[in-house]
Amino acid sequence: MRGKDPDTGEYFGPSRSQQRREALEVLELGERLASLSDAQLARLPIPDTLLPHIVETRRITSHIARKRQLAYLAKQMRREDEETLHAIRDALDAQGETARREVAAIHRVEQWRERLLDGGDEALAQLLDQHPRADRQHLRQLVRNALQERRLNKPPHAYRELFRELRALLVVGTESATDADTDTDTDDDSGG
Repeated sequence: MRGKDPDTGEYFGPSRSQQRREALEVLELGERLASLSDAQLARLPIPDTLLPHIVETRRITSHIARKRQLAYLAKQMRREDEETLHAIRDALDAQGETARREVAAIHRVEQWRERLLDGGDEALAQLLDQHPRADRQHLRQLVRNALQERRLNKPPHAYRELFRELRALLVVGTESATDADTDTDTDDDSGG
């Protein structure tokens, strides 16, 4: 039983419903961890005491046995401090946001490729206005070759090469600009 303080009337601890919600949150976190690859797990701040339990949970395929192992994993996770679990959740959320940004960048590159193939010189002019350092001749040649491949039903070599060029221009260019901004910020902080 939870109990009440006779003087103030406040409850001593969290309600059973609150405890159940917290336990279910930890169980869901355990399921997410068990579904990650080794490389993804290595990037997370997971204590060494939990790693064997996560690996064991991933190994089990039988439904009931896996469910039981997940419950055991959650029990082990509840023994960790709340800060540890919070750090793991934050790292997982950051990875999810990074993946969403990467997918959005790929979609942006694909949209530009289609615009270049459908819009011709007008779309190329718009791209070059936004990215003046781009190689106009090379992009024009790739667009021309990709259109010829389509017309002749050839394998899409230039089509793929156009994607790679656009990705280098749009995505890598954006990342290096962001890195330069970050480097500038840290230089300012250390110099002041």
